[in-house]
Amino acid sequence: MPDGGPPTIVSIAERAGVSIASVSRVLNGVGARPETVRKVERAAAELGYVPNAVARSLKGGRTKQLTFAMQDIGNPVYVAMVREIQAVARAAGHRLLIHSTDADTEEELSVVRSLGDRRSDGLILCPIRITPEHIEVLENAAGPVVVIGALPERVRVDAVQTDSVAGAQLAVRHLAETGRRRIAFVNGPLDTVPGHNRRQGYLKALADQGLAHDPALEHATDFGLAAGRAAAHRLLAADPPPDAFFCANDQLALGASQAVHERGLRIPQDIAVVGMDDSELARAGWPPLTSVGLGSEERGRTAARMLLERLGDAENPAPAAARRTTAQPRLVVRASTVAGHVPATDPAGTA
Repeated sequence: MPDGGPPTIVSIAERAGVSIASVSRVLNGVGARPETVRKVERAAAELGYVPNAVARSLKGGRTKQLTFAMQDIGNPVYVAMVREIQAVARAAGHRLLIHSTDADTEEELSVVRSLGDRRSDGLILCPIRITPEHIEVLENAAGPVVVIGALPERVRVDAVQTDSVAGAQLAVRHLAETGRRRIAFVNGPLDTVPGHNRRQGYLKALADQGLAHDPALEHATDFGLAAGRAAAHRLLAADPPPDAFFCANDQLALGASQAVHERGLRIPQDIAVVGMDDSELARAGWPPLTSVGLGSEERGRTAARMLLERLGDAENPAPAAARRTTAQPRLVVRASTVAGHVPATDPAGTA
């Protein structure tokens, strides 16, 4: 490589013994004689030339890459979304780039702003908080964005939502119908969209079922497994203890189940446990967890299709107005609330 720097169109032309114009035609896929193509390709390989995708996107307008940014790639909910988004993207000839933000607001804003770098044609963003800064950056993004999550109606950005308020109501109603009266709520941070909405559903369902709200039966820290275990231990020390746990996601529910087992209690005979998301964790728990599915696969698939539609082309122009669609929650009953229960229809095809 000349002078230790990266290979250029000039250095390739010198190595191949052809003109700069000939190298340009070969590298851009424009017609050239077979012998010239062979010389240029051989020289480029010897020099370690790597095509600049950014430059090519600036010239051709598209990178054929999409980005999906979410809180935690280790969360089974996001894994399910990735599978669906990638399948749709691949079928349309796009690659998928994955970005894990750790729910850091500045990181999420940075990902949106990076659309201006033209390294990706569009972004699917799944934030758990929506701040005024999010709204400003989303509405001024340099490329198309689809949000998986709730956005104010006035925001001119496509969004795929789920009704987690209604989902929480399904969970609490089910527990009440199985005879539970002291239903504890294990939640994540209240300043997040899911934390706020799932609490609203919990409170509304208690009122609808004629059950008193006891603040001592609520615990909110984080959405992880360890937080669920610690919260359950604390709540089980109450006098009287709860007879059921409603957990804001399956990770919390699995942690709560661990605490129940560690105290020598039985699920569901002594205490019932319900999660949310109906992820792979729900089916892997012991006993398998009753959980409220929030359409993770459907939301991922729909978001990917909306993003491709937003990119548009000459034959299929992008939609004029921002769009909203909502995935409806679905309760899947398993043995963590009804002993020995096997769901009649399990989305994953397993008990």
